[in-house]
Amino acid sequence: MKRLLVAALGLGAVLVLLLFVVGSLRYGSTDGLIRRVRAEVAARRPPDHPLFVPTPLPTPTPTAAPSATATIRLPSATVPTIPTATPPPTGTLPPRLSATPSPTETLPPSPTATPTDTPIPTATLAPTATPAPVASAEVVRLTGIRHAWQTWNNCGPATLAMHLSYFGSALTQEDVRRALRHHPDDKNVNPEELAAFAVAQGLQARVRVNGSHERLQAFVAAGLPVLIETWLEPEPNDGMGHYRLLVGYDEARQEWIVYDSYVATGIRRDAAYEGIRLSYADVARDWRVFNRTYLVLYTPAQAETVLALLGEDADETRMWERSLAQAQAEIAAVGDAFAWFNLGTSLTALGRYEEAAAAYDHARQLGLPWRMLWYQFGPFRAYAESGRWEEVVALARATLRTTDTVEELHYWHGRGLEALGDTAAAQAAYRRALEINPMFAPLR
Repeated sequence: MKRLLVAALGLGAVLVLLLFVVGSLRYGSTDGLIRRVRAEVAARRPPDHPLFVPTPLPTPTPTAAPSATATIRLPSATVPTIPTATPPPTGTLPPRLSATPSPTETLPPSPTATPTDTPIPTATLAPTATPAPVASAEVVRLTGIRHAWQTWNNCGPATLAMHLSYFGSALTQEDVRRALRHHPDDKNVNPEELAAFAVAQGLQARVRVNGSHERLQAFVAAGLPVLIETWLEPEPNDGMGHYRLLVGYDEARQEWIVYDSYVATGIRRDAAYEGIRLSYADVARDWRVFNRTYLVLYTPAQAETVLALLGEDADETRMWERSLAQAQAEIAAVGDAFAWFNLGTSLTALGRYEEAAAAYDHARQLGLPWRMLWYQFGPFRAYAESGRWEEVVALARATLRTTDTVEELHYWHGRGLEALGDTAAAQAAYRRALEINPMFAPLR
């Protein structure tokens, strides 16, 4: 027995050594490997997770599929049911548009970022001059950004800490985490929460949707990094939401220069971190899943520049109208689940809830990735505002079977239960939401 134990320990030591060697080559440092090993070992992916978000509950009177045309409103008294579409092949995601993105959803009011359970130091932000682009207009790279490898589930705080460092902030991802993630397994920090935290540090911030490649380039060329919300799919059918910071671009190579808190492809062990390279097409594809959501931080002195670059999208209503038009164009060109989901999101933001609910129904029938509703909650609002409370409860329960640590899911579950008369269960759902995020504004 003793010899077997010694042999097992020896084999274990060899495996650990191999992990460190491979990890050093892949992640650029031993510390990077340790962070990832810990994260991967700690991962609690449901072993029997579904491939897709469930399809809607059956309704008694099917009608035609909703029109994507903005000028046509559905009758206010009816909620159309879309004929069941052919499901995507098992084991594959629905097709994605390779280059053009579209809309995000309206969240419940964002929690205020300033109250925390631990005081957060306020950084002294130095006014930042617009850096001159490196080499030429064909290649732009912003410098002065402190990179951070994320800790478990800490993509949002890590990326925001990087973003803030450009403006002279010394705050770490742990400082940001203490303010925005109160539960260690909280899966989602929404862009509005990130923006509110940045404002509390003395900056100004804009969260926008329906961005474009050209607008991102214009911001970077003007000396402003841009934080974007994208899809990340390291393994088939295992996609998740992920924040990235765009710090430059290379026109000749058709690539973005990106500060990424998780992906380490192409990072050299013996070199200072200078970002990873991602193709324009890949970023556009993955950005579209979140309706091309982006966050711009800036100083008061840069406000005029930011407003000029935003153009019509500086106005909230106009931005959502343009987002709606973009979703319609993508439905006409591609008609995949993400285009329909983005249509629903834009309609929800514009208060056209029954049309939005029908669009979300269609997106679900086409097939949405199983983690989609960990981050985007527009369907719950659209169904709730349309009086489809059984749908709210059924969809919340199905999603909660894949994760128990997203406060918005418990909130909408509680809303549905309350509307259906189950007050005690609703209160339990609300309490669970507050356990995950005590600062969750809709329940405070």
